[in-house]
Amino acid sequence: MILLEWGWVTVELYGKQYTRKEILEHVGDISQLCYAKPVKLSGGKQADVDAVLVNNGSGLSFVVLSGRGMGIGNADFKGNSLAWISSTKEVASTYYEPAGQGWFRGFYGGLLTTCGLSYMGASCEDNGEKLGLHGRVSYIPANNVWVDSKWDGDDYWVWVQGKIRETTVFGENLILTRRISVKLGESKIFIEDTVENLGFEKTEHMILYHFNMGFPLLDKESEFLSPTISYMLRDKESAKGQRDYHKVSAPIAGFEEKVYYHEISSLIGGSTKVALINHKFNNGEGLGLYIAYSKKELPNLVQWKMTGQGHYVMGIEPANAWVGGRDKARKDGSLKFLQPGEKRHYHLELGVLSSQKEIEGVIREIQDIKGNYNKI
Repeated sequence: MILLEWGWVTVELYGKQYTRKEILEHVGDISQLCYAKPVKLSGGKQADVDAVLVNNGSGLSFVVLSGRGMGIGNADFKGNSLAWISSTKEVASTYYEPAGQGWFRGFYGGLLTTCGLSYMGASCEDNGEKLGLHGRVSYIPANNVWVDSKWDGDDYWVWVQGKIRETTVFGENLILTRRISVKLGESKIFIEDTVENLGFEKTEHMILYHFNMGFPLLDKESEFLSPTISYMLRDKESAKGQRDYHKVSAPIAGFEEKVYYHEISSLIGGSTKVALINHKFNNGEGLGLYIAYSKKELPNLVQWKMTGQGHYVMGIEPANAWVGGRDKARKDGSLKFLQPGEKRHYHLELGVLSSQKEIEGVIREIQDIKGNYNKI
């Protein structure tokens, strides 16, 4: 006879503490509280885009776009949107326009659009090859999509995993394996990525995590917080109001995008953290979202400030390169490569801040990171 021993570790859920046994006593199936559910979008240009709805009982819910490079589309916390959604919405991969600025015609925004894998940034010509904006990976549907869940002691996890392969005959052969996971009752998203060169030649590798914060998280007097030591301007337009790079205004007619390259601090092991905070949300209750990651894995931080009408978004973008184009990265020696069979690993954590106490805690963390500057 097998005896099941229930643990006594508790999970905070709906403002109370529950053990695993107590949680299961209250439901017919755990998916009542926490789930990842595959669906297929329908209608217009989004028809047949595979997606996975994720909800974990903390108030956090989001959509993983397995049909669009395992990005994250809509995301909200207790019904309050965290992400900016563009006018294109989730255009199917068949509508991809690779040349020039065609990438924008299917840029859904969302909480996360991934850029890469062999190139990203501005369109350019590199080594005789014409490259469009931000690469192909966000338009490639994932293979081997795995949606599953399990109890790990008293912790219940759900995840979505998939593989995105960017390859061509006589060219790059890269594969991104991504797992996006959440834990019951915890308002955090964990992203684990591995990029591998499956080919037999050294291959260029560029990657950028295009997190797109939107209203009401992004609103008048919201603030971008980072352990910034110094920053550079992408262009002349970015010089306008540069001292207020971290501040947010109401939507401005005719606003032109501004891009800043941040040199940020990290702790000795490489861990760092950035955040967008709306102190005044819901009459001072506060709302924020932090991104924690390793500067050793992603040494560059790009900030995209676009507070125009309808294009009201703050892009917070950890990366392994700047966004000037692959040709510039090659010329200045910063371009990364993967040797045959080589793998690179990337780990990111997103967390919702739903009270002033949580916000103040992250502010202190970021201040401490800035005070312990370690150049990597």
